[in-house]
Amino acid sequence: MAAEFFNKDTTIQLRKKHIGPSCKVFFAKDPIKIIRAKGQYMYNEKGERYLDCINNVAHVGHSHPYVVNAAVKQMELLNTNSRFLHDNLVQYAQRLTATLPEQLSICYFVNSGSEANDLALRLARQHTGNEDIITLNHAYHGHVSSLIDISPYKFLQLGKSAKKDFVHVASSPDTYRGKFREDHPDPATAYADEVKDILQEIHKKGRKIAAFIAESLQSCGGQIIPPAGYFQKVAQHVRKAGGVFIADEVQVGFGRVGKHFWAFQLQGEDFTPDIVTMGKPMGNGHPLSCVVTTKEIAESFMSSGMEYFNTFGGNPVSCAIGNAVLDVIEKQDLQGNADKVGNYLIELLNEQKEKHPLIGDTRGVGLFVGVDMVKDRVKRTPATAEAQHVIYKLKEQNILLSADGPHRNILKFKPPMCFSEEDAKFAVDKIDEILTAIEKATMVNTDNVESIAAENGACKRKMASYANEHSSGENGHHEHIDGNGAACGQHIVCSNDSHKVSCKRIRT
Repeated sequence: MAAEFFNKDTTIQLRKKHIGPSCKVFFAKDPIKIIRAKGQYMYNEKGERYLDCINNVAHVGHSHPYVVNAAVKQMELLNTNSRFLHDNLVQYAQRLTATLPEQLSICYFVNSGSEANDLALRLARQHTGNEDIITLNHAYHGHVSSLIDISPYKFLQLGKSAKKDFVHVASSPDTYRGKFREDHPDPATAYADEVKDILQEIHKKGRKIAAFIAESLQSCGGQIIPPAGYFQKVAQHVRKAGGVFIADEVQVGFGRVGKHFWAFQLQGEDFTPDIVTMGKPMGNGHPLSCVVTTKEIAESFMSSGMEYFNTFGGNPVSCAIGNAVLDVIEKQDLQGNADKVGNYLIELLNEQKEKHPLIGDTRGVGLFVGVDMVKDRVKRTPATAEAQHVIYKLKEQNILLSADGPHRNILKFKPPMCFSEEDAKFAVDKIDEILTAIEKATMVNTDNVESIAAENGACKRKMASYANEHSSGENGHHEHIDGNGAACGQHIVCSNDSHKVSCKRIRT
């Protein structure tokens, strides 16, 4: 059993005193103190168990003994930098590139997704000699300055003027809420043509494109699955204009999508990015990431005359851990598990969609799944308050789920890959109970409140707005649970019993 140095209140006070205030915690009104974890479960200081539906960092499961043992064994022998020869580095590079298309054969090992994406921009700019970047709306690629610049999810919080001249934003290829929806005859071409138009505008201004960058599946953007063929068409336009295509797999790589090892492969065998970045799952919680590219781009990068060296990137311990993670994925068939359990989870959620009008859309692949909550299915009005209510009620049931997207109304599943069908059923059953309670309360309110208010002039229906009450924050590279910032709101349900008006507060 893990030791607790301080009681929870002391931990909170010390955090407030010594940790930057912009570093948010989950469920800030009543944060959870986690002291150990195993598999898909996390445990607080009281030994209470939480089902982890959100932690795609602990890819093969929290504290996996095989990964831990690999780290300890190598740490006991040696840890040094990559300027010395070591078999762990080349073995890991060989195994990693074997999972990718043949052209992607050169690795640069670094320590975080942000570091990987920053280096990817350097590679693209050195190779093309150009500066401009096309990114997707709602994209998030990392926390360093170069990546805040190309992450609308971040820089738009500072106002439209925060966008740099070399950054160009294309629409997210969202077929549920975007410009071109599921009823469009060819949304892939329509969204790709918008990128083509942006490229023409760039050239008119006398600028040139270095790269188009996209998360293979948008996470912070709301669990967006691009229509098949979109990446191929975009890559064709970008390459014709002299740029390269960067696929950000930091959130979704290493078998999470089930059908393939990499999410970009969902687009088809005829698509290969020029640069792929990866991170989060690589080290199962150990800081490990990588940029993989072609020989041509790597040679261009070398031609600058500047050596690239990373003190910790590719060290023997990190590579031992990376190799161990690959072993576990293969030996425990976690990619197959992601496919099987993910299909079951989507099936369960689709059943809930038929039952609950609050669910407008369910989408996903493997263990990367989103539930788009709406107040009105026709207008697709985001149900932000209700989504926040759900994640807080789930927390009370010892289930950790997040809400994200531009409107903070998308319930996000991206659990450790050992997540089981039983876990999926348990979580969805609890969501069913919570949605049923919300809809029942809303029905009572709708049926009775107008007549009661007319008779008594006292009780008025009110649904609190949670959007301003809950601040956002990342967990690692892209993560956050909405609802980090403040107390939950309330709405009031009025009922009439023997001419009395009672106001029942529904805590959210």
